Amino acid sequence: MTDLLVLGGSGRTGTHVLAQAAARGHRVRALVRNPDTVQAPADVELIQGSPTSLDDIRKAAQGTEAVISALNNSRASDNPWAKPVSPPMFMTNATRNTLTAMGEQDIRRIVLVSTQGAGDDWARMSPLAKAAVNLSNIKASFTDHHGVDQAVRASDTDWTLARAVALTDKPARGPLRAAEAGTDKPGPWINRADLAGFLLDTIEQGIWIHQAPLVWNTRD
Repeated sequence: MTDLLVLGGSGRTGTHVLAQAAARGHRVRALVRNPDTVQAPADVELIQGSPTSLDDIRKAAQGTEAVISALNNSRASDNPWAKPVSPPMFMTNATRNTLTAMGEQDIRRIVLVSTQGAGDDWARMSPLAKAAVNLSNIKASFTDHHGVDQAVRASDTDWTLARAVALTDKPARGPLRAAEAGTDKPGPWINRADLAGFLLDTIEQGIWIHQAPLVWNTRD
């Protein structure tokens, strides 16, 4: 049992994290903008606030042992190509606040949702994929993911960056595969529910520390 702080708990991946963490017996606290709109088990503690506020992060982190961040940039619609509506570098600024609070409160473990192509994985993207990113609304999100990658790697924490391939909202079904970028050819999809389980597994098993594995479902 771990005292967990979850960021992004109101999102489509974060709601799975909250439900599965509570079901596994963890004590869970989530920092959310509007607790009244969050789907969470009754025993999840919802703290109202924003990860862009260092004071809010400090308050939410008190007494916790590990952090799971499922933050992502909001868009004008669920279409992945839609116009971003989050503030510029939202995830990077929130991550920097989180790392600051963790350092102040001696919290070492953090697991974050990242994306295929972030950080040093960008070099492995095909020219066509890079063009699709650079010439579309997705560019802002990739720039933000790069910023998160840099901030986390520069921190004195036991971090894991879970680089998800394209996300789907299908029910958890497994099996799931994780591998360091460049060591295996990833599949095209991962279900958000399965990704949530992977995030929790990394906390519980103490695996993938200081690594950024690609994560995908091995069947559709």
